[in-house]
Amino acid sequence: MMEIVGQRGSTRFRASAINCTGDIPVGERVTAFISQSMSENTRRGYALDLAHFQNWGASIPVSPEVVAEYLADGAETYAVATLERRLAAISKIHRALGKVDPTKAAIVTATLQGIRRSLGAGQRQARALLRDDLFAVLDRLGDRPKDIRDRAMLLLGFALAARRSELVALDVEHVEFTPKGALVTIHRSKTDQEARGRKVAMPFGRTRHCPIAALKDWLVFAGIDAGPVFRATNKHGNILDRRISGEAVRQTLKARLVSAGYDPGPFSAHSLRSGLVTSAAMAGATSYKIRQVTGHRTEAGLSPYLRTVDLFDDAAVARVL
Repeated sequence: MMEIVGQRGSTRFRASAINCTGDIPVGERVTAFISQSMSENTRRGYALDLAHFQNWGASIPVSPEVVAEYLADGAETYAVATLERRLAAISKIHRALGKVDPTKAAIVTATLQGIRRSLGAGQRQARALLRDDLFAVLDRLGDRPKDIRDRAMLLLGFALAARRSELVALDVEHVEFTPKGALVTIHRSKTDQEARGRKVAMPFGRTRHCPIAALKDWLVFAGIDAGPVFRATNKHGNILDRRISGEAVRQTLKARLVSAGYDPGPFSAHSLRSGLVTSAAMAGATSYKIRQVTGHRTEAGLSPYLRTVDLFDDAAVARVL
């Protein structure tokens, strides 16, 4: 049977632990390929969502009526996006086991539509960390080992519009320094699970905070010439021989925002990615050039980031007041 494993703190969740009646045997090779069809973060998310569904009192396979009741029960507590994500996990496990997908039933889709209309489907988005705000954060950094690392990490996260998973996966071998800056290869991302990769040009900065200079300073200081670019440090400031975690990226950004006098609440690690997109658009960069950095294939993918910028572009009130 297919197993999806996730972890939160010290608790591990296994989708295979859910009571599945009439399971269809799945060979180990098939199971392995199914697991590889999803990113590690996706597998972990599915496991957590399925564990929530199980703890609510459901079992797999489940009827559409039970799924609809589950949605209705969670409507007052969870965002619509959270409910939709949990539906995706329920759908995935049923299809992987060869069962009828209950999430496609009319009663489930009608219930979700009713929740959207009554409660709204607005997605809470992390606030973009704009260039000037990023500079305010960087200006507070000193010259300790962690400061040197964090300066490079935050600047590259911004300059590459990188997701935190892309940032922590970056190896020295993925960076090619050139006379114009650096050519960085993002080998795998959320939208590129087959690891086709994409190359991102990172020119020399024209301001006091240059991502190329910051990266070189860190690599030289840490003596890193191969392997992970961004590595963990211990409480004494010693550089460890292991890759920094995605959660550490989030915690680092939050801590640096607090040090610079910002409320960290509205921000997340994704604020670096959205900050580059928004700042570039405000500076007049075309969506095509922005997509070369972010990896978005279509204009639609950028629209959530650019919506706020567009609101101020030739706003009606600007022609009156």
